[in-house]
Amino acid sequence: MESKLYTLPKLPYDYKALAPYMSEEQLTLHHTKHHQAYVTGANAIFEKLDKARKEKTDLDMKATLKELSFHIAGFRLHNLFWENLAPAGKGGGGVPKGELAKAIDGEFGSFDRFKKEFTQAASSAEGSGWAVLTHCMKTNRLIIMQVEKHNVNLVPGFRILMALDVWEHAYYVDYKNDRAKFIEGFWNIVKWDSVNARYISHIKK
Repeated sequence: MESKLYTLPKLPYDYKALAPYMSEEQLTLHHTKHHQAYVTGANAIFEKLDKARKEKTDLDMKATLKELSFHIAGFRLHNLFWENLAPAGKGGGGVPKGELAKAIDGEFGSFDRFKKEFTQAASSAEGSGWAVLTHCMKTNRLIIMQVEKHNVNLVPGFRILMALDVWEHAYYVDYKNDRAKFIEGFWNIVKWDSVNARYISHIKK
């Protein structure tokens, strides 16, 4: 029987692989502590719900579901974040190709313009948040979004193709409070093949 609880996914690379843009210490802390916290938090809520249902007791559903959405959103966004990273020069960095490259040129005019807009979105996200690249099936447009307080964005209106975590826990070990430097380094480890594959699978639906 398939587990009804979350587990921390294994990274597709080792903890040293993304250096110098993300150090072994930073990546290990982010994955094993912060990402794990969302796994633990979501599972605790599931167990709380299961217990209440079994015992037919009441819960504060507003607070419980808000906390659950916070942990599930954190879990899902981190999964995506790891998937769209790869070691520099070994799948990471460079420029997008294929259908994604065409879509970026069509929407933004050039990759450089897209990179500038995405960087500005990531830099200006307030507090704890994310910058994401999404696709709208209705208009067939690529859209950059800021996802702040990710628990209220558990089910975004558009499919997320690429995500960048700009919570301080994502970069503080390496960059202290210099978010801009972290974002600059991010472009060297983006796994465009994964982003392109996600885009193609989305538009074919």
